[in-house]
Amino acid sequence: MAVTFEHQGEDLIMASHTPDTDRILGAVQRTQGCDLDTLTNSLSDLSWSQVFLEVDRLSRQGQVLVTVGTKGRYLIRLPDPTKGSVTHDVRP
Repeated sequence: MAVTFEHQGEDLIMASHTPDTDRILGAVQRTQGCDLDTLTNSLSDLSWSQVFLEVDRLSRQGQVLVTVGTKGRYLIRLPDPTKGSVTHDVRP
């Protein structure tokens, strides 16, 4: 696992990149967006919680977009590169 530190204002943020990160981003890219359950099913060796936590982290970093679709399903897609960077300043 590679760990980098980013400095934003007074806060020091730890950003990690794991093989699971690559797999999740690859699956979302291949499907051009999918719901969380479909993503989890495509990564059968990872638990729903592992996928959810990584998608949450990626969303907070602006690497994926998460929206709520019909029937309350979480839809995950990559940001549109032509619209610039999407970042969120969300603190727990």
